[in-house]
Amino acid sequence: MIYFDNAATGGQKPPAVTQAVCAAVCGMNANPGRSGHELSVAFAETLLQCRKTLDGFFGGYGFERTVFTKNCTEALNAAIFGFARTARGKPHVISTVMEHNSVLRPLKALERAGKISLTLLGLNEAGGIDAEDFAAAVRQDTAAAVFTLASNVTGAAVDPAKVRAALPAHVLLLCDGAQACGHIPVDMKKAGIDALCVAGHKGMHGIAGSGALLFSDRFSPAPLLYGGTGSDSENEDMPAFYPDRLEAGTLNYPAALSLAEGARHLAGRIKENGTYLTEMTQAVCDGLARRKNLRVYSRPNPFGIAAFACEALSSELFAQELSDRYGIAVRGGLHCAPLMHRALHGAGGLVRVSLSEFNTPHEVCVFLHAAEKIAAAATSF
Repeated sequence: MIYFDNAATGGQKPPAVTQAVCAAVCGMNANPGRSGHELSVAFAETLLQCRKTLDGFFGGYGFERTVFTKNCTEALNAAIFGFARTARGKPHVISTVMEHNSVLRPLKALERAGKISLTLLGLNEAGGIDAEDFAAAVRQDTAAAVFTLASNVTGAAVDPAKVRAALPAHVLLLCDGAQACGHIPVDMKKAGIDALCVAGHKGMHGIAGSGALLFSDRFSPAPLLYGGTGSDSENEDMPAFYPDRLEAGTLNYPAALSLAEGARHLAGRIKENGTYLTEMTQAVCDGLARRKNLRVYSRPNPFGIAAFACEALSSELFAQELSDRYGIAVRGGLHCAPLMHRALHGAGGLVRVSLSEFNTPHEVCVFLHAAEKIAAAATSF
């Protein structure tokens, strides 16, 4: 199979990642931070090193503000609801139509509950959103901007440093890094990001069930989950200190290891990978644009994403044809980002091709040939 669905889950992992996971589950197991015996202490020390690796990789604010989650969705919920529970009054939040449901649904739930007021920015003529759009939406009660660093539909990017410079200093920046992290360098301090939500299983090369929330020293989110931490156990509330305050229950130790190993694999090669994926998406977009009855909605990007539509066939059926007849895995539909699709071309979905550093130019050629055949067959009826 040619795997072009890496924006959903990375299809291939670096050897160091799989080796670390296998070692974690095949050897002796212990619960880090829950006991005082030698094995538990050793596991806790390993987790500490994982936190430090991620903090360094993302230019974070300290390992104690690096919290492990089971995915980016949990990280986003922890950040968004954690912000709302500590905000004063009914704060105004700015977000965009580019967002995944992991952002839209928490924000809409808070809006329906009367906890926040919400402004969603539309797309500009280039199919993206500029920092000036955020600035124009600011009100006196604006407290946060919540946005994706890269659209999971088209690969359109938002520059957090430019957004930071365009907004008042007190406004928090909460960023969905699901599609960007692992593909481009992200430095929280340099960009002024207050919360970075990370998916481990996409560009970061971790396994499913891995994710992280990193946050600044001026953002103190309230807990989303309550439970055991192995610390301050007599306290009926969650511990007041991080990361324990946001990490209730036993952590997914193998997943955390995989995320840290993914970061180590990417260190020193992330810019090179980004250049490669930009060239690959250029080839995909150019090739699709030359085929009849296909419309491309993406531009070359380092996230490996190229979205298109066929005039005569729905995105789901087009994706199914690629899978059934040619053994090519892509994704059709709305990609859990309905407002982005509506803003681009109405309610229908798109076919999304998403590449990783492990894909090859030959695979792109095979895909383009298959896409041409499917489009031609569809329009002949």
